[in-house]
Amino acid sequence: MALPKRVKLVEVGPRDGLQNEPQIVPTAIKVELIERLADAGLSVVEATSFVSPRWVPQMGDNSEVLRALLASPRRRPQVSYPVLTPNLKGFDAAIEAGAQEVAIFGAASETFSQKNINCSVAESLKRFAAVVDAASALEIPVRGYVSCVVACPYEGVIDPQRTAWVARQLLDMGCYEVSLGDTIGAGTPAAVRRMIEACAAVVPIKRLAGHYHDTYGMAIANIYASLEMGMAVFDSSIAGLGGCPYAAGASGNVATEDVVYLLDGLAIESGVDLGKLLAAGQFITRHLGRESASKAARALLARRDAG
Repeated sequence: MALPKRVKLVEVGPRDGLQNEPQIVPTAIKVELIERLADAGLSVVEATSFVSPRWVPQMGDNSEVLRALLASPRRRPQVSYPVLTPNLKGFDAAIEAGAQEVAIFGAASETFSQKNINCSVAESLKRFAAVVDAASALEIPVRGYVSCVVACPYEGVIDPQRTAWVARQLLDMGCYEVSLGDTIGAGTPAAVRRMIEACAAVVPIKRLAGHYHDTYGMAIANIYASLEMGMAVFDSSIAGLGGCPYAAGASGNVATEDVVYLLDGLAIESGVDLGKLLAAGQFITRHLGRESASKAARALLARRDAG
């Protein structure tokens, strides 16, 4: 299949990337990061998560972040700021804060579902159905996530048909798009192709997105394999921020800078300015006090600094 001419990137760094940071990132820093990402040309920036601060302290300022973004004079009308709402309580809080798009997060692994959200896959789908029904009544779009689509830290390899079944449930529920997450980054291009083939048999490829972690350095290879399959939506995280607290050794999401470098090299439009993206990555990594996990960012910035 010919590669897509244009790809949509969903930036997940401000939520998925920061949620496990041990030190609380100030609200103003989060808002500035999100606005820099929007200024770089990203049309979808996942802003925060409406979960209990007891479980995810980093997201305790969710309402403040969202309200600041929606009221900002720098706000771009074409940029959406989806937020994660795992249950009705979170959904109600998100709507009160002004959310205009929400996301729900399931799993293809029974054990991971129990460890992550303390319920079975079937029970999680019932919870999500209530959220989607409430969102539908308010004409709020809902995006679905499926984690552990290739492998699970507890169960090992996941049957592609199991992933496809969960993806179809989310589509039938009313999700406009389903993001397929290689949560522990164990996928290889061959495994990812098998998984996408199974999912695309029951969910149109245009309604699927790839969400790949880079634990084994396979994320960019997996994105290229997905492009060859016709996928044209990918999640990524600025500076490769993120990880999975339930998966030992799992590193961050694929770096947005690396994905844009790939797409630019393939002459695939993304609408993202790589120079502005590099500056956004520098902004957050300097605040966190560590080097970017993006190989493209490190190379390009080193070349720039060398003259």
